[in-house]
Amino acid sequence: MAHFLDQAKIFVSSGAGGPGAVSFRREKYIEFGGPDGGNGGKGGDIVFRAVPALNTLIDFRYTQHFRAPRGKGGAGRNQTGAAGRDLVIDVPVGTQILADDEQRSLIADLTTEGQEVRLLTGGQGGRGNMSYKTSTNRAPRQHQPGEPGEEAWVWLRLKLLADVGLVGLPNAGKSTLLNAVTNARAKTGAYPFTTLHPKLGVVQHKQRDFVMADIPGLIEGAAEGAGIGDRFLGHVERTKLLVHLIDADGGDPAKAYATVRGELEAYGADLDEKDEIVCLSRVDTVDEEVRQIARDELAALGVTDVLELSAMTGTGIDALLDRIIAILPERKAAPAATDPHEGAGEEPDGDWSPL
Repeated sequence: MAHFLDQAKIFVSSGAGGPGAVSFRREKYIEFGGPDGGNGGKGGDIVFRAVPALNTLIDFRYTQHFRAPRGKGGAGRNQTGAAGRDLVIDVPVGTQILADDEQRSLIADLTTEGQEVRLLTGGQGGRGNMSYKTSTNRAPRQHQPGEPGEEAWVWLRLKLLADVGLVGLPNAGKSTLLNAVTNARAKTGAYPFTTLHPKLGVVQHKQRDFVMADIPGLIEGAAEGAGIGDRFLGHVERTKLLVHLIDADGGDPAKAYATVRGELEAYGADLDEKDEIVCLSRVDTVDEEVRQIARDELAALGVTDVLELSAMTGTGIDALLDRIIAILPERKAAPAATDPHEGAGEEPDGDWSPL
């Protein structure tokens, strides 16, 4: 299983243009042939493409420099050099490209499968000596080198695209629930911070399917970065629905609920405005008296619609999934279309490669 990485800094460089050629016609019976040096080819562009097969940026930890090939030089007989092939960098759907500045300004947001962004343009090819021929300069030896390519350091930041986000304090049973309703096989344990990275799973229920994300447990101050909680909260931004788990055996359910809600509000991005299903989890570990106390404490905060569930015994799971599919909009089938980039993933000719 691939390790999860949700941000990476990389260097990208488009290709330089190829140089123009200096050449003269050399044909039989023509002693003084005119100039016929062709122009250089354009350098390759840097293109980012969102693909569904990826769900982590871990590859960019080990390969951080990417350079598109330069254009080929011009040649005699007015031959223009071949253009450098574009370097297409595949990233997960949900990846943002940000400038390497203090604000990490957003450059592009790849939220759709197959979406492409042309980030850097390759340099134009240089002029060959044929283009310098004039009525007074019949044998020019002038030519141009190709224009340099563009280069930049950029940040990649992944925000998971999920329909449902599981939130709650550490050890609230989020990973156990994800495992119970999907094949995600998230790590679980009877101690806090078992989940260190967000995990995704596909839930299938009553001819419906949706993507559920297990977000690592939030702690007080998460919105300001405590426990890198601000990055975890970023993965909740794109979810349509939150399932808020509160441990029935956690000791203070009202405080647990208020802590997470406070962090959602502090983070912004309207996280606190999302639809929410509140669940009292791990109810198999406590008796009815303890569950009633928890319900009463939550009711005092105005939370009266609380589902009770146990991922270990299956209690309340179907009721939760029924509630989720009742809230989520049904997916619309995408119309069939011809891929305009068919063949873009083939191995390129020549010398392009990550550095």
